[in-house]
Amino acid sequence: MKVILDTNVLISGIFFNGPPYQILRAWRDGKIEFVISPEILEEYERVGEELSSKNPSVNIQSVLNLLTVNSLIVPDQPLPEQVSDDPDDEKFLACAISSNTKTIISGDKHLLKVSGFKEIKVLKPRQFLDEYLSD
Repeated sequence: MKVILDTNVLISGIFFNGPPYQILRAWRDGKIEFVISPEILEEYERVGEELSSKNPSVNIQSVLNLLTVNSLIVPDQPLPEQVSDDPDDEKFLACAISSNTKTIISGDKHLLKVSGFKEIKVLKPRQFLDEYLSD
């Protein structure tokens, strides 16, 4: 199953336990495939570096390197018109459309609000775990 992670879900999974961490473990174990675009990767790097400087015990770069090798990377393709109330969220929707990915995992209220756009589900991490990864 292909999924796109909102930046906060990825970063939470790297720095903390809980549902985002469980999602990263499922990716590591080959149960799901991450889809990213260069623009998403750039945001992951920017936010990750900010947090790494405050928590040097976590090596964010090794996770980002794994992402570039073990994820499906699709070209940036902007949406023809704005869909989300937050323009920064458009890259996740555009990535989903260009890769035919039907699931974005996010706790972002703006992304959650547009769930269903072009048949793309936006699910909170716990909801994703319960619906797709529970044993």
